[in-house]
Amino acid sequence: MNRNLLDLISSGEGLTVEFKSSLDKEAIETLCAFANTSGGSILLGVDDNGVVKGVELGRETLQNWNNQIKQSCSPSILPESEVVVHNNKQIVILSVAEYPVKPVSCKGRYYKRISNANHQMSITEISDLHLKTFNTSWDHYLDQQHVLDVISLDKVNEFIALSNKTRSYPLSDPPLTVLRKYELLKEHNKITNGCYLLFSNTETMLTAIDLGRFSSATSIKDSLTARSDLFNSVETVLNFLQKHINKSYVISGEAQRTERWDYPMDALREIVINMIVHRDYTCASESSVKIFDDYIEFYNPGKLSGGLSVQQLISSNYTSSIRNKQIATLFKDAGLIERYGSGIKRVLESFSLYDLQPPLFEELQEGFRVTIFKTTQKTT
Repeated sequence: MNRNLLDLISSGEGLTVEFKSSLDKEAIETLCAFANTSGGSILLGVDDNGVVKGVELGRETLQNWNNQIKQSCSPSILPESEVVVHNNKQIVILSVAEYPVKPVSCKGRYYKRISNANHQMSITEISDLHLKTFNTSWDHYLDQQHVLDVISLDKVNEFIALSNKTRSYPLSDPPLTVLRKYELLKEHNKITNGCYLLFSNTETMLTAIDLGRFSSATSIKDSLTARSDLFNSVETVLNFLQKHINKSYVISGEAQRTERWDYPMDALREIVINMIVHRDYTCASESSVKIFDDYIEFYNPGKLSGGLSVQQLISSNYTSSIRNKQIATLFKDAGLIERYGSGIKRVLESFSLYDLQPPLFEELQEGFRVTIFKTTQKTT
């Protein structure tokens, strides 16, 4: 391998580079984190400040290190090694590529690389990374608790009608055939998790969204829990929001008065759809919408997927990573999602045009929260 050692050192530690005085437990954890993220290199014999200290190498040192790494990681990883001499001091560069079948563990623990540090992965992150490896998602797997009888074919027909409004070539198949084409119905008439959430003919705890109108942090004026299928959940939440926010009429020079809600309704709809599509349905906690006098909080179980940061989300500087691929596909084909990865941008633009401050996006515990704020506009 041809490497410019000085360039690696001068660039400092980061997403794909780390310095270590010698091989230890933390160094192996870093190799594991690299394998679970984007790959990377450890420079053994360089301290945290980038000062070359060198390492002592015996005849069997590299072989022993490789064995130690191999025995600590599952599945086993074997880094490429290169010995570089700088100012009569030996440096060993251990490099691993992103592992094709993830996640890789170190002594039973799983790590990922964020910036210049290793972070232990949660159970949800481990599960998501495993599913992502096989280009699938939780909603694509068979539902072990429910059978085809719980699916409403009328609701499937409603989806077909929505989808045909935007399709160049309308769907003309019967509902069961459509479910099979979307892989929501598989061999032996087994339904997927996504199929159940999208078209269940009864209420389900898995889709529960707690809705509340609060007069203070502890005093609630009205509440409702939505437990319907995902498509109907959108309208249930939006109806509750409209019930508890104000609408005014702005008189301008035009012949017809202008209707104005406290918040831009197109942005509220986008936030609600994003909640429902990107929620982690494997979490025990529920989604919630809390309406206060001057702000609204939307909370969803599941942090941003795909290693996405809040900063990247706001700047739109990212490639969309979809947690629930089947659910997202059907929402898009029904015309409820315009384009993957563009929803937050449209929300920010709507609030800007409405002369409201931008929403606050936060990762909170094992979930994600969006807070929107109201300002009073003068009307005639």
